[in-house]
Amino acid sequence: MWAFERVFYQVYPLGITGAPFENDGKLSKSILMLKDWIPHLNDLGVGAIYFSPIFESDTHGYNTRDYRKIDVRIGTNEDFKELCADLHAADIKVVIDGVFNHVGRGFFAFQDVLKNRYESRYKDWFYINFDGNSPYNDGLWYEGWEGNFDLVKINLRNEEVISYLLESVKYWIEYFDIDGIRLDVAYMVDRDFMRRLRSFTDGLKEDFFLIGEMIHGNYNEIIAPDMLHAATNYECYKGLYSSFNSMNMFEINHSLQRQFGPDPWCLYTGKHLLSFVDNHDVSRIATTLNNERHLPLIYAMLMGMPGIPCIYYGSEWGFKADKKDGDPGLRPAFDMPEDNELSSYIGKISKLRSSEKALQYGSFRSAFLTNRQCVLERICDGEKVFVAINADENGFDAGFDMGTGRLRNLLTGEEFDVTGPLHMEPYSAGFYKAI
Repeated sequence: MWAFERVFYQVYPLGITGAPFENDGKLSKSILMLKDWIPHLNDLGVGAIYFSPIFESDTHGYNTRDYRKIDVRIGTNEDFKELCADLHAADIKVVIDGVFNHVGRGFFAFQDVLKNRYESRYKDWFYINFDGNSPYNDGLWYEGWEGNFDLVKINLRNEEVISYLLESVKYWIEYFDIDGIRLDVAYMVDRDFMRRLRSFTDGLKEDFFLIGEMIHGNYNEIIAPDMLHAATNYECYKGLYSSFNSMNMFEINHSLQRQFGPDPWCLYTGKHLLSFVDNHDVSRIATTLNNERHLPLIYAMLMGMPGIPCIYYGSEWGFKADKKDGDPGLRPAFDMPEDNELSSYIGKISKLRSSEKALQYGSFRSAFLTNRQCVLERICDGEKVFVAINADENGFDAGFDMGTGRLRNLLTGEEFDVTGPLHMEPYSAGFYKAI
């Protein structure tokens, strides 16, 4: 599967284009602006771009009005089709958000229910009680997502709803030529609908990729041969920044061992989870980390650990934003700056991750571990790569069984004999291949 071999890049289109929060029906800046970002994405080693909501919505994108129309604030269907073609020409796959659990109050079928009530042909598309009332004083009650009544929960057991959504997906694939879908709040989406979606998309496009948002719970509930290919790894998201901030590498290594280790009880060995250090819902990693010297190191860990790495737009330059200041700060308009030391470094290790099978598919073992240092061992088809992290201000010599007497530094190309412990410079990350 192509998705397991590429580094992802997440963009929040309504944010990056500077669209107003309320849908005023006016174009802000066309999503075609991202055509100018393609050389940067290539330099960054990105092989797939994931677009957060792009379809017409009431406000933030997750309250959809029309599943078959690009949000007017960011452009037209023709614009997005053109952008997808240019991304594909640059060998960048396209994944978009599929918001299948709920719609916005502006969604045509819900508007029909508000207007025609009992007589609406769409009343069974939602969970409606005409004897109740809503916070909007609609004279009827409906189920909102997790109590948010701007997000109207839809009935994924209704055949008309399923048909409408699957036909929308077919349009996305045939017109835009997308390569995958990320299912929003997949932990709540009906499992039978997931199976229908998987079977449907398998029949439309080879290697079509489905990934689900899972914030908690057992990811195996949605990752299966007849369901989704992957899920978001929030457990390791927390473990990554917490390990650096507390100077306790045991935390992330424990999570990785629990998820991907060789023991029968390990949860996700052989599976692929989307790994990230930040995204549109959490504080930027440059804000979260206590020590800015750890910023390149956490990206090295991201590229070296099992999973599908994903970079959030702007964070490759060390952009800062705090969740407590609100979502707009996390999803800003952004003019592409010049590369800096961090973005150049991320590009190097991203390309490294995309070229080494051991980093894409390899087994996981914690080869060496202290509070401030760790060495990850990844092995695939006899190829072995060590990822060595030193989060301390002092140099360190890590003594462990490498099973080899010679290594190649994958960042420099230097080859050297190993006659003792592996030396790690202060605040450093190294990628070494056994030869």
